[in-house]
Parts: sequence; C-alpha cells; structure tokens
Amino acid sequence: MQNTFSNNRINELFNIDIPVIQGGMVWCSGWRLASAVSNNGGLGLLGAGSMYPEVLREHIQKMKKATQKPWGVNVPLLYPDIEQLMQVIVEEEVKIVFTSAGSPAKWTPFLKDHGIKVAHVIANSRLAKKCEDAGVDAIVAEGFEAGGHEGREETTTMNLIPLARKVTSLPLIAAGGIGSGQQIMAAMALGADAVQIGSLFALSEESSAHTAFKETAVNSKEGDTMLTLKQLAPVRLLKNHFFKLVEEAQHRGASPEELKELLGRGRAKKGIFEGELNEGELEIGQVAALVKEIKPVSRIMTSLLEEFQDTKKRICR
Repeated sequence: MQNTFSNNRINELFNIDIPVIQGGMVWCSGWRLASAVSNNGGLGLLGAGSMYPEVLREHIQKMKKATQKPWGVNVPLLYPDIEQLMQVIVEEEVKIVFTSAGSPAKWTPFLKDHGIKVAHVIANSRLAKKCEDAGVDAIVAEGFEAGGHEGREETTTMNLIPLARKVTSLPLIAAGGIGSGQQIMAAMALGADAVQIGSLFALSEESSAHTAFKETAVNSKEGDTMLTLKQLAPVRLLKNHFFKLVEEAQHRGASPEELKELLGRGRAKKGIFEGELNEGELEIGQVAALVKEIKPVSRIMTSLLEEFQDTKKRICR
C-alpha cells in the first residue's frame, strides 16, 4: 500500500498511507465516519460545520478513543461560533485542520502558532496565492461537481486542478466529482497530490446521514443534482420539492431576502440528518449518480485502491 504511493507529499505531510481525505461534510462527518476512514489508511475529518462547540468537543474525544491514526477537523470559517470552535480545537490538541468558506489569512496564523497543520479549500485558482501568503500547508481545490456549497465560477475539477497547479507549488488536493480509483488517477495526472472525497463517504454505512437520504442519493441519476441559490451561497442539491420551490422563486425574480426566508433554518439538517426528502436540503455531488450501493468504509477504501492500481497497470503497460 505504501509503495503504491511512495514519496507522496500528502502522505508525508499528514503521516497517512493512502492519499485520500474524507470531506468534512455537514450532518455526515461524525466520529464514526472519520475514524473509519483514518483506520483504513486515509485521513478522516470531523465536519464541524454542523456542530456546536461542545458537540465538536464530544466528537473529538470519541475520535481519540476510536483511532490511533492521524485525523483532523474541517471548519467553515463563516461559522457563527468560530472563536469557540477554534478554542475547542486548541484545547483538545487537534493536529490537523481543514478550513473553508472564508479567508485563510484570518485563522491560519493562529492555528500554525499552536502547531496545527492547515489545509484550505478553494474554488478558483486566484485564491491559491492567498493560501500561500497565509502559510497553509496544503490546498484543496474543489470543482463545482461537488455537493454542498460551491464557488460562483462553476469551474470543473478537471480545469481547476491544472489551473491551481500552475500558480502554486504547495501540496494540492483535488476535490469534486471524485468517487473511484480511476478518478483518483485522473486527478493525479492533472497535478494533484491527493484527493478529497465527499459524496462517496456521505453514502457509506458509517456516515451519520439518514438512511432515507442515502438511499435517495444512491438511486439518483445523471442530472438529478443542480447548483442553485447563487444569489445567496451556491449549493448543489438533489432535485426535490424544496429545490423546485427555490427554482420557481428565482425564476420570478425573488430577492435575496425572500430566498433567505424560503430557506429558513435547518434545511440541511432536515434533509440530510432527519431524512425529510421533500422539504429538506439534500446536498450531494454529481458523483452520486455513480454510487450504487451503501457500503462500509473498509470496502470503499479497498475498492478505491484496487481501482487505482488496475488503472495504473492499464495505462502504464
């Protein structure tokens, strides 16, 4: 396993065996999922975006008991309790933090001062230089195929990775639309050192998402997700009744205030965690159309590695 990815910069940076990072997804990425990914050779991330500070502390403490392997926390920087989250991370001696949804300059120095390795998520290559200036250790370049909140540029992963590689020498992690070993190989061919995978792990047995959400996503087809709410914060959703209400409101020229009222509070929790398939936000990436089974993380990681090795043999023979 280590020979397959020898001299890999992400493996060396995070002390992992397989350069696969599990995305820190809201309502999916609790300690069970993150520890399973870490225990199977990748890097598991707790998704702090759907956790109050004390809930994050609880998950961190459970992670410490569930794995002796490296792991980290994903923190959206626009989170209202960001100061408390960061304090919990420092107090609990978390070693790796992935930041997103905000400027890397604000919190990277704080985290680095506490000996924490930092990666930051970007949606366009212009932000790569800001990441370097902020002192991050690695960059996650996420194309708009990904589920959840995305950049406004709608740059695909296949274009974003080489664009980002041209402007940064930092270790680069590809994200968005990746769910197979073949896609890992493609990302590396484009210049990535590793991949971050979200949707595939969101639909795993260990994911904390509701079974009804997982089954709906697994049964989705090409074209069943779409980016919407660009007036507020672009988000990729499965099409359902709530999605149709949003589209109708946008088509009639609804103001951002009207859209905020329609969105309300807790839509993602309602859809992903509680399994309300009609009125909830069903955040998932385009790659869900390729996922046909809810599997344990151990089988997912084995499949990814076997597919990668088979693809490498086929291409390099």
